[in-house]
Formats: sequence, C-alpha cells, structure tokens
Amino acid sequence: MRGLRALIACFAVGFGGGVQAEGVAGEFDYWVMALSWQPSWCANDGAGSDQCERPAGWTLHGLWPQYERGWPSYCPTAKRPPTRSETGAMADIMGSGGLAWHQWRKHGVCSGLDGADYLDLSREMYGRVVRPELLRQLRQEVQLPAHVIEEAFLADNPQLEPDGITITCKAGRIAEARICFSRDLEPVLCAADVVRDCTANDALFAPIE
Repeated sequence: MRGLRALIACFAVGFGGGVQAEGVAGEFDYWVMALSWQPSWCANDGAGSDQCERPAGWTLHGLWPQYERGWPSYCPTAKRPPTRSETGAMADIMGSGGLAWHQWRKHGVCSGLDGADYLDLSREMYGRVVRPELLRQLRQEVQLPAHVIEEAFLADNPQLEPDGITITCKAGRIAEARICFSRDLEPVLCAADVVRDCTANDALFAPIE
C-alpha cells in the first residue's frame, strides 16, 4: 500500500452522473452498498447530531438497488415496511433508526423485499466487508490521496476488484466507500456511472474521536 502523502489542494470528485428514476420493485441489475466514514459525515453534514456523540468509523449508509445506468427510487410496493423497532435496531451500524427508515422508503421499496428482510440483508452485506483496522488506528487528521483508502479496503478484502469499489469525497474529505454486489450477492464490477473515484491527492481523513 502506498504511503500517506500530503499534496497540493485539489477539488473533490464525488459520486454522480447516474439517472434516478421511479422503477418497479424487484427489477434492478445489481446492488451498491455505501459505507460512510462517520468523522467526515459529522464534519460535513452532522453538526449537532446525536449520532456524532458516539464514536464510529465506517457506518452503513445504505444498500441500493442499481441499474447498469442509474438507479430506481421510491418504487410502489405492497411489501410490509419495517417496524419502528426494526429500524431502531439498525442504529448500531447505521447511526440512527431514522436513517434506516429513510433508506427503506427511498431504496428498500425497490428491492422486492419486505422491510424486515431488506434490513436483514443490509446488515448481512455490511458484515461481509472487512473495514480496514489500519484506518481505525489513526490518531490525527491527515491529508492523503483518496486511492490510499481504496487500497486499504482491497488489501483486507481480496475478493474485491479495484473497479468493484469506489471512494467518494465531499467538501475535500473522504466521504464514502461504495462496493458493488451482484443480485446473487457476489462482488462484481461497478457500472460506469458508479465507479468514479475521488481523484483528490490531499483529501482530509479525520480519526475516530
């Protein structure tokens, strides 16, 4: 793995370019699992959130049905939604039950699963990916090339290919790791509108506090 380096300022490149559309529940091509680095989320979006009072590293943002180009959302479904207790039980890996409910309402309804099964699958997929321990050992904020984070995931998850994971940035910080899985839940290469890595050479990466 390449060493950590602090280089000149560079714009962060995030996830984009996809086409969002109302879809049909259960009709999609593959899954994208998004993991958020909580210190970055708290710095960018989570000011005042109770979630940021509890130290955490890579949390589950969501498990998203995806097309080869674009993604479905808010699909009509007759499947039973998750209960309050079922969404609340996801707080240990998602930070809050509210996020779990939002992910069901936007993405889970397109999965073809009922709410409990969708959340169970989300937890299962989160458990399949090793979150690099090396990144948890950081003791101070650093600037580094975004590809260093990808390399850390690849080193600890040999089942993944470089184009099966993408690292995003937001506001100059490492934001998320997004990992692609087939409908059979095996690692696959991400489609072109997903595999758009952050190209920053000096992205901020803060430690777990």
